Amino acid sequence: MNKPLAGAAFALLLTGAAASPAVAQAPRDTVAPAVAVNFAGTVALSNCSGSVVRVPNSLPSDPALVLSNGHCLESGMPAAGQVVKDKASSRSFSLLNASGSRVATLRASKISYATMTDTDISIYQLTKTYAQISSQYGISALTLNDAHPVQGTAIKVVSGYWKRTYSCNVDGFAYRLKEGEWTWKDSLRYTSSCNTIGGTSGSPVIDTTTGKVVAVNNTGNEDGGSCTMNNPCEVSESGAVTVRQGINYAQQTYIVVPCVGPGNTIDLNRPGCTLPKP
Repeated sequence: MNKPLAGAAFALLLTGAAASPAVAQAPRDTVAPAVAVNFAGTVALSNCSGSVVRVPNSLPSDPALVLSNGHCLESGMPAAGQVVKDKASSRSFSLLNASGSRVATLRASKISYATMTDTDISIYQLTKTYAQISSQYGISALTLNDAHPVQGTAIKVVSGYWKRTYSCNVDGFAYRLKEGEWTWKDSLRYTSSCNTIGGTSGSPVIDTTTGKVVAVNNTGNEDGGSCTMNNPCEVSESGAVTVRQGINYAQQTYIVVPCVGPGNTIDLNRPGCTLPKP
């Protein structure tokens, strides 16, 4: 996984690594973005990245939602098969503006949903509405796209933790992505220039044509290992295993949209909702 960060020393270590010039970085393979993608609406967690998000039917009066990874939960990584639903939380998030400056601290009221089964997501409900965030800080939520992303699409991975953006394309999709005890379905695979690092977990993956969120960044194969922690492998429908060292992945978010009901409640019984249930 793009490891959640723990401890100032480790954070400083990674900061130094991130600041060093790449020895042989892959060339960027994106076209010029059609919309301006910046840090507005992204957040920094204590150990990961995230973003304030809405679904197409969310109202300004709804309590705002923050999207990140299941493995970024303050309580630790959910076990395979575990689902967290409507659990009280007072977690704080640093809200960023377009240039990456912190403009506010937002606070959760609960974990609306989290799991590492089939996907790797956490959705926090905040104590403020979209309208309050917009009027007080001038920041609008990012919108989750309600359709499956397309191979070849130009994307940006925007990390609020590092205040760093990665540009690449959708290389394809893994039927199953297995890492340790966890298995994820239909994972989005990046082309090589999205060389994400620890702390980028939970970053929104934004389609540069629409400006909408199509996935949430979560893992990459670091050392060439097969199906182990920090070394996910792809498993085809026939069971063939493929290892792609240095390649990173995200979990698609269009599957979240059918599960969000009135008032931004997560309702797993809504038509079309396929998220795992507790």
